[in-house]
Amino acid sequence: MTLVAGIDSSTQSCKVVIRDAETGRLVREGSAQHPDGTEVDPERWWRALDEALARAGGLDDVEAASVGGQQHGMVALDALGQVVRPALLWNDTRSAQAATDLVLELGDGDADTGSRRWAEAVGTVPVAAITATKLRWLTDHEPELADRVAAVALPHDWLTWRLSGATSLEALVTDRSDASGTGYFSAASGDYRRDLLALALRRDERDVSSIVLPRVLGPSEAAGHGDHTAGRGHLQLGPGCGDNAGAALGLGLRPGETSVSLGTSGVVAAVSHTTTSDPSGLVAGFADATGQFLPLACTLNAARVLDATARLLGVDHDGLTELALAAGPGAGGLVHVPYLEGERTPNLPRATGSLWGMTLESMSRENLARAAVEGLLCLMADGMEAVRRQGVPIERVTLVGGGARSRAVREIAPAILGVPVEVPSPGEYVADGAARQAAWVLSGAAEPPKWQPGQVATFEAEATPTVLERYREAAREVAGSQLR
Repeated sequence: MTLVAGIDSSTQSCKVVIRDAETGRLVREGSAQHPDGTEVDPERWWRALDEALARAGGLDDVEAASVGGQQHGMVALDALGQVVRPALLWNDTRSAQAATDLVLELGDGDADTGSRRWAEAVGTVPVAAITATKLRWLTDHEPELADRVAAVALPHDWLTWRLSGATSLEALVTDRSDASGTGYFSAASGDYRRDLLALALRRDERDVSSIVLPRVLGPSEAAGHGDHTAGRGHLQLGPGCGDNAGAALGLGLRPGETSVSLGTSGVVAAVSHTTTSDPSGLVAGFADATGQFLPLACTLNAARVLDATARLLGVDHDGLTELALAAGPGAGGLVHVPYLEGERTPNLPRATGSLWGMTLESMSRENLARAAVEGLLCLMADGMEAVRRQGVPIERVTLVGGGARSRAVREIAPAILGVPVEVPSPGEYVADGAARQAAWVLSGAAEPPKWQPGQVATFEAEATPTVLERYREAAREVAGSQLR
């Protein structure tokens, strides 16, 4: 039996799965926690990876491995390959003003023009999550560190580099899916836009020509071998991928199929034959891990909305489910706009959450639980609608992530989202996608291996458009108050 490893270095933890390369059967797995916060020393990822690998039984009998990683995180390296500062993660909103500035600058002072030009150039309008905005923040707030930057990598790029044992910056590699989230790579053309990198760093384009950007590999192109000094020289390395592309590959999604992931962030990702260019900034025109595209809407708020509400009500998640399902659709008129950590879709990084429709009748524990679930799902419904406006059809969704483990979420989702909802068995889909990529690299085949999917439950319900309408009315009020 040939074994492959898939690694998911996410915001909260590192997960490793070891699978049979031919069938995809899970052989063993391990995990380790990452520190909290929106900036992290990458060495903490490396230590967590070592711990997760040890718990998964190591790599001695594994022939190939790939790394899926959280997108956008800025790993800035100096000429010696040392990390310049802790990595700024996707959910660090301190670069919100930098995003606004970059849009205005490319638009010669006009935001609409700038948004259109960014969308045309790289398929994405900068928001605080995007790597380019973090480079601008570094330039403006820590210029002495910005001057030391000799290479810029993303979390999965850096981990693959460390697994290889390479010391040369020129050995850094990435893939289309993760590169497309930087703000200076075009998924449509397959090229880096050094002019936009120069804009982010406030430099002339000639001054950034020496900055190393990871070489972009094809979906099944080998990235080299593991570090022979660490006993991993036998290990073939895949190109890796961004976490959303990894999940799509792990789920086996094909063009026309869409996933909704409820983890630390909420993600609507639709595999497509064609790229998108959304000047509103709601939909990012990313690439997937198979050579296709992955139009994507991402929210800052997702499963932690449920965590916070359960904590407030003094119950666990099963208790939250029981309360939510005891209330009727619409939560007695109570509406929760769940911008608890600011929000990315819509782009309101400094927003806060709000409760609307509070009356003596609506303010019950059951209604509050129901409003939290409905608010989260309405937020995702708006992400789906943004993707649809780019000409991407959504007729059913696959619901995954920690939030999908809630029975209340599963049962209420089709009524809010307005489409049938498929929920596969809980799994580590990003790590599974990375493992499938590793098997693909090992096989040399034209397509990834066809692993058997696990059990899938389908949920259907009559749509409740009035719930979504009331939510959108409240969300518009919240957005308006942010602009006043």
